[in-house]
Amino acid sequence: MKDNFSSSSDKYARYRPVYPKELFDYINSLLSSHQNAWDCGTGNGQVAGELASSFENVYGTDISQSQIDNAVKKNNIHYSVQPAEKTDFQDDFFNLIIVAQAVHWFDFDKFYAEVKRTSRKDSILAVIGYGRIEVSKEIDPLVEDFYTNVIGKYWDTERKYIDENYQTIPFPFEEIKAPSLAIQLYWKIEHLVGYLNTWSAVKHFVKQNGFNPVDTLEQEVRQCWNENEIKEIRFPLFSRIGKVK
Repeated sequence: MKDNFSSSSDKYARYRPVYPKELFDYINSLLSSHQNAWDCGTGNGQVAGELASSFENVYGTDISQSQIDNAVKKNNIHYSVQPAEKTDFQDDFFNLIIVAQAVHWFDFDKFYAEVKRTSRKDSILAVIGYGRIEVSKEIDPLVEDFYTNVIGKYWDTERKYIDENYQTIPFPFEEIKAPSLAIQLYWKIEHLVGYLNTWSAVKHFVKQNGFNPVDTLEQEVRQCWNENEIKEIRFPLFSRIGKVK
C-alpha cells in the first residue's frame, strides 16, 4: 500500500474536513451492538474519535506511524500500525468496520477477505468519502482548473475512485442505501490553503518540480476572498454501506 500521508501528518489533523454527526447517527442506527469498531486507514483519527462516544472499544489502524502519532487520543481508542489487508485482530470481533477516504488505496480482494474474517454476524461495513470542495461560483472554477490542469497528472491512479464517488469499486456485500449528506464548514482562506497542501498530488508536484503550485492558486483566490472573511465550505458525501454477515 502506498503511503502518501506520513509527511506533514500534523496538517491532516488540522486541515482535513470533519464528517458530520448525522452520518454517524445513521450508521449507529443500523447496529444492534456497539462493542467493537474498526476504523481502518484511521489517519488522524477523526473518525475513531467520533466512534469513541458510541462504542465500548475503537481500534484504529494505519500504515503510517506518523499519522497515528498525531491522531485523536481517547481512553477507549486503541491504535496500531497495520495494513488493511492483514491484521492481528481475532475472528468474529467487530460490529462495525469503517473506512473513510482510504479504501481506494487498498487491495480490494484482500481487504474484503479481512473484513469478512473479523466481522461478527450482522455487522456493518461503511466505506465513506467526500467529493470536490465547493466554495462559490467564483472560486470553484479556479480550484477545478488547479485540480485538473495544474496537478491533474500528479494524482495517483487510485484517485479515480474518489472522482467516481466509489460507485465503481467492487462491493461484495448486501448494500444498504445511505442518505444524501454533506460536510458543511466555515473557513478562512488560510484553512483552504492548508487543506489544499494536504493533497497527495500537490506533494508529488512539489517533489518533482521544486516549488508549490498552491502559492499561485492562493493569489488567484485572494482576489475574491478577503483576509478575514469567513466562507461556507461544502463537501458532498458519498458512501457504500453493507451488511457483512
